[in-house]
Amino acid sequence: MMRVAVLSQYGKIEILEKKRPIAHEKNEVLIKIRATGICGTDIHGYQGTHATIKPPRIMGHEISGEVMETGPEVTSFKRGDRVVVDPVISCGQCYACLQGRNNICTTVRCLGVHVDGGFSDFIKVSAENLYKISDEISWEHAAMIEPFSIAAHVCERSEVKPGEKAVIIGAGQIGLCILQAFDRIGVDVLVVDIVESRLNKAEEMGAKIVVNSKRKSFESEVLAFTHGHGASLVIEGVGNPFLLEEAVKITSHGARIIVMGFSSNQAKIPEVEITQKELEIRGSRLNCRKFPQAIKWFENNEVHPELLISRTYHLDDIDKAFKEIIKNPKDNIKVIIKN
Repeated sequence: MMRVAVLSQYGKIEILEKKRPIAHEKNEVLIKIRATGICGTDIHGYQGTHATIKPPRIMGHEISGEVMETGPEVTSFKRGDRVVVDPVISCGQCYACLQGRNNICTTVRCLGVHVDGGFSDFIKVSAENLYKISDEISWEHAAMIEPFSIAAHVCERSEVKPGEKAVIIGAGQIGLCILQAFDRIGVDVLVVDIVESRLNKAEEMGAKIVVNSKRKSFESEVLAFTHGHGASLVIEGVGNPFLLEEAVKITSHGARIIVMGFSSNQAKIPEVEITQKELEIRGSRLNCRKFPQAIKWFENNEVHPELLISRTYHLDDIDKAFKEIIKNPKDNIKVIIKN
């Protein structure tokens, strides 16, 4: 038997017992979960504001753990291996998959969202979704590799270059992961948010300028930051159509805008802004096999996950953890659930 933390109804996670799975299929691996991060997606699922997460669901997609069992055809992993789990599940046959872009598979699924995830004692996954980690990376830090893989994907999608002046809109956990990824190669970054504690954290992580957009016009701040040219790269990580409209205004000619958020509302962007500046507006979703890159960042101490972790809770206290995050969002950037 094993414990599972089930979103039994919106606003309530219950610890239940369930039969432990067995890795009997040819390419399956059974993982003993050691740590799982709580993501903004999980919070939306808990509150009932996520379009896909419906009770009953075991959430959690930022997973580290230890191999317990392997299927008959698994040769790359053995019992005791320390691993992290890529939560992206793709078909391997659609046009996107055949182009090597499994993260935008036409039927893409994500652990903890479309299928049960990591808030449990064990999880069974395909061997192709696993990556080994060294003993030097703690379980708690390893659970942060998934959000840094998203940052690695943003680096690729944005074609970011050393010496650029970039703007990150949103200093949540993903925005701060992107900030660290950019800082490691010498990108000058201005970070925009409305929460002072998160802007302070952004300064600690290397942001050259931080702007509280409730207090200052970030358009004028960006122009000052870029000596009047506008930003060559803008990351819109909030999912607010108004902020996407603002992103277009603060760009230089020939700039790139990376859109990460989702909204049911539409942004109003004049075509002339895109045409005159020859702007490139690109989406960035999940990660596309970027775990090896993120793991190297961790092993080489190029990023610092410890700066993001606010608190840890044991699995039995997971409902308490969610309620605390919702009550005090400003004080909780990343909360880790330990098994």
